[in-house]
Amino acid sequence: MQLRYGFRLYPNGPQRSALAKAFGCARVVFNDALRVREDARATGLPFVTLAELSRRLTASKKTPERAWLAEVSSVILQQALRDLDTAYRNFFDGLKGKRPKVGPPRFKSKRDTRQAIRFTANAGWRITPGGKLRLPKVGDVPVQWSRTLPSAPTTVTVIKDSADRYFASFVVETGPEEVLATTTPEVGIDLGLGHLAVLSDSRKIDSPRFLRRAEKRLKRAQQNLSRKVRGSNNRDKARMTVARAHARVADARREFHHQLSTQLIRENQAIAVEDLAVKGLARTRLAKSVHDAGWSQFTAMLEYKASRYGRTFVRIGRFEPTSQVCSACGIKDGPKPLRVRTWTCGACGSLLDRDINAAVNVAKAAGLAVTARGAQVRPVPVPAQRDETGTHPQPRPTTARQTGIALL
Repeated sequence: MQLRYGFRLYPNGPQRSALAKAFGCARVVFNDALRVREDARATGLPFVTLAELSRRLTASKKTPERAWLAEVSSVILQQALRDLDTAYRNFFDGLKGKRPKVGPPRFKSKRDTRQAIRFTANAGWRITPGGKLRLPKVGDVPVQWSRTLPSAPTTVTVIKDSADRYFASFVVETGPEEVLATTTPEVGIDLGLGHLAVLSDSRKIDSPRFLRRAEKRLKRAQQNLSRKVRGSNNRDKARMTVARAHARVADARREFHHQLSTQLIRENQAIAVEDLAVKGLARTRLAKSVHDAGWSQFTAMLEYKASRYGRTFVRIGRFEPTSQVCSACGIKDGPKPLRVRTWTCGACGSLLDRDINAAVNVAKAAGLAVTARGAQVRPVPVPAQRDETGTHPQPRPTTARQTGIALL
């Protein structure tokens, strides 16, 4: 399978200027090609193919108005055309129902906070013996190598984010040696806001709430930005301060998700989660907390790591009544408001924890062989049935300790 490995870049002044020129040229080529296709659609002409766009790009380099496009690598310009073609393909596939719907391609702005260019193998880029990244018409850029690449990369994408940081994203092929040894535990996960994840074995992982903890610092930085004059250098500095504060929050959340997802993949052979409607929840009064939890990012990590390490990952439907069904007897007794955290089953009398009960039901809905231990808060007396009167008493169930997961 293909994976991306990202590393921090530290270009110097001339290299930053060369990268800025490359970002601008790729953006212009993308916008020019989009304009050609939009004009063709407005006038009723046939759809302009990628080959025709590439031919027009080559011809435009010979004109005085676009002669400066030859100052950057031609590979990144061709990749900009392919990015536009991919955007159109995703849009059309969404209309046909082959994938979730996305909007049509839009023009890029030079004021976009994120810029990216891609170099393929035929661009002539390589990693020098000294550990630097040699990019055509840019130079040897220092790289902060945090780990070793598992194989030779095929492409590299240079990214500049809103915090004025540069990254190199390598695409590599990983082999079957990544598969972990087979283990027996299987777990269901109920995602939430108070606890990021509640497992079917009764463990609860608290949500770090990185954004909530950084709100005071972000508020001061945003107030300082609002007082600056538009277009001034001080406003650019204040904007950078806000962007870096948000970047620290995003980095901390991503690191936490990586560590937690890696440990869950190592400990369990199969993992089941609920397919939540994150976009819908993000339009409610819980929007900030939903975005702060980062459910989509966390489940995406679980999914690709399960595929990489030979584990089973299952998503169940979002309409499964996991919070309405008793995990002990399977009786459904209707929805409950969020303030109800524990409830007693009217059929079997079990006292259930709402989150643990939902996690057990998630595992059962996915077909995992997960026991319902921990779903019952404490043992309660249950009247014996008429046909069972006189049978030997069963040992009292033990409640599993609710412990947190230690990060790697």
